[in-house]
Amino acid sequence: MAVGVFATGCGASAGDDKDPEKRAFALSGRTLTVDSDDSALELVAADVDKVQVTRWFEGRVAIGGDPKVTWAMKDDTLKLRMHCSGVVSDCSAKHRIEVPRDVAVVVRDDDGSVKADGFKDSLDIHTKDGSVRVEDVAGALTLRTDDGSVEATGVDSRRVDVNTQDGSVRLDLTVVPDRVSVRGDDGSLTIGLPKATYRVTTGTDDGAVDVSVPRDEGSSHVVSAHTKDGKVTVRTAN
Repeated sequence: MAVGVFATGCGASAGDDKDPEKRAFALSGRTLTVDSDDSALELVAADVDKVQVTRWFEGRVAIGGDPKVTWAMKDDTLKLRMHCSGVVSDCSAKHRIEVPRDVAVVVRDDDGSVKADGFKDSLDIHTKDGSVRVEDVAGALTLRTDDGSVEATGVDSRRVDVNTQDGSVRLDLTVVPDRVSVRGDDGSLTIGLPKATYRVTTGTDDGAVDVSVPRDEGSSHVVSAHTKDGKVTVRTAN
């Protein structure tokens, strides 16, 4: 596991924690919600019966309470919190979460990057500050970041909804989708699609538009891509 991918905070690096903690949480339903305030997250679909969590943490507080991290599961919501406050404080956390297969996942992260891999059910990720990376997914896909780029590859999803306020978007789909909607405020949008005919609408206030896929206003495969500042590209995937 690459240390740099998950490091958060300033100075302290969770990757320096050589003795990470592990814990298993039972899941009663078919949807897991992850509620995190300040941590890099990696989620993977795995052959497990319970939600398996590994956490790394490094924290230093010069004047203030002892830094710590907490985790708890209630009503199928995994709550992850980092407590790091004082006159001089420096903390970093990261979590790897292994999720049973055939479980839908919702992620809400206030501060930290999010990676997700291998999910076949619906996946809904929203981070306020951090990039989003997704690989090999098949269910309905919803990705949001207020500040960070979005990259999704190996996407078999029929419905994709992406929104970023500040950051580029790159999508590579491997099956012909029913609907793709991508919106950005500041950043380029690049969508790679399998060979098919699409109903495409695009728009940018400041940037070029390049649409090279076959187009048909009557197509049931709908693609929408709009950004305020950046280039919009809709192309046939390699």
